[in-house]
This record gives sequence, structure tokens and C-alpha cells, in this order.
Amino acid sequence: MEFKAPQINLYVDDLEASRAFYEHLGFKVNFTAEIDGNAVHHELLLDGFTLGIATKESTKEIHGLTPGKNSGSELVFWVKNTDTAIHYLMEKGAALLSEPHDFLDHRLRAGWVQDPDGNPIQIVCKKTI
Repeated sequence: MEFKAPQINLYVDDLEASRAFYEHLGFKVNFTAEIDGNAVHHELLLDGFTLGIATKESTKEIHGLTPGKNSGSELVFWVKNTDTAIHYLMEKGAALLSEPHDFLDHRLRAGWVQDPDGNPIQIVCKKTI
């Protein structure tokens, strides 16, 4: 048995707000699913990684799922400067979850924000010592 092309799907309240948020991170839409002429799912690509975003409403109507808030996972983005990236994302509507801070003997610096639907996003960089 072969499994391939893994991706993560997030269930969102406002598809277009989430699309715009992730486009600010550099994602590009490479697929859109529509039902009755309305977008209900986008797949976005960044650096070989596919992120799917789908409306909670369509997920319930089409698949019978009732997604809720998820705090048991996070997306992680490696950047050159954590503080600058956190500031940028907050300007684009992200809410701060954790101020940038050093850890692992000051080798890494990380901070957390959340996307418009409350999904946690870790922003991390390697520090030059």
C-alpha cells in the first residue's frame, strides 16, 4: 500500500478571509472546488507544501462532519527573523498567542499567532550566535 501527497486541511468560517491570510504568507492557490458556483475549498501551495482550507458549512453539508476549534495541532513556518514575521502577520490580522522568545540554549527564536479561525501558527528561526 502506498500513501502519497499528504496535506493538511483546515476547516474555516470565512474561506476568503483565510485565503487572503495565507496568501500573505506566500501561499498560491493551485486548486479551488466550487459547488453551485461558490468556492467551498481552496488548496494553496508554498514551497512544496499543500494546505487545504474548506468551509465548515460545506464540510458538514457534503461530508457530515462537524468540525470545531482545534488546539491540538499547529502549522510551523521557518523564517529569517521571527520578530519581523510576527509583526507582519499581526498587521495582516493574526492574533498574538505567544511573544517571540529564545529557547534551546538561545539557538532558536519562536512566537505563536493564530489565523482568523483560531488555528495556532508557530513562527521560528535559527539564531546566529
